[in-house]
Amino acid sequence: MRIVERVLGNVKKDSSWKQQMQSLTPDRLILSQWEAQKSRCRKYTEGGLELGIMLDRNLQLEDGDVLLWDAEQQLMVIAELKLPEVMVLYLGLLQGDVPRLMTACFALGHALGNQHWKALFKDNRVLIPLTVPRRMVESVIKSHGFDKLPCACVKGETLIEELTQSQARLLFAGAEDASHHVEVAPHPSDIQPT
Repeated sequence: MRIVERVLGNVKKDSSWKQQMQSLTPDRLILSQWEAQKSRCRKYTEGGLELGIMLDRNLQLEDGDVLLWDAEQQLMVIAELKLPEVMVLYLGLLQGDVPRLMTACFALGHALGNQHWKALFKDNRVLIPLTVPRRMVESVIKSHGFDKLPCACVKGETLIEELTQSQARLLFAGAEDASHHVEVAPHPSDIQPT
């Protein structure tokens, strides 16, 4: 097992590390948002290398962080965050009508909370990580009358840059392990053969 006690740099932020990465195929340590915020973790990379992460408590791993570099062996290990897709509901249409906006936010919060789904309100948008099939989320939104609002599905990785660490934690941390209370029957294509 190799011990990682500090982040060496980031291939997405540091041009020298990005250039260094071009000459080889880095090994990747795939992390969920929940795992990325832990200062202590033991996990295998995609290439099978066992890493022991032992970072300062206030440090959170980010996508592209260089965890290990061995020039002699041409070995680079980078952190890769895997986040769920996020449904984004745009509430801008309700912006001028404060009572209607407040009522909609309260009702939407109740509907999502009833399903035990995480959500975050940011910049007149409601962000909902898709931890169940998209059709289920759309069905709940439609059944509560929010299907007329503009919405889009985006990759979680594209949103992470605009979120603070606490917002990212609220939205993604543990989302993949959350229990889901859903009244919608699964679509046949969602059922995996055993």
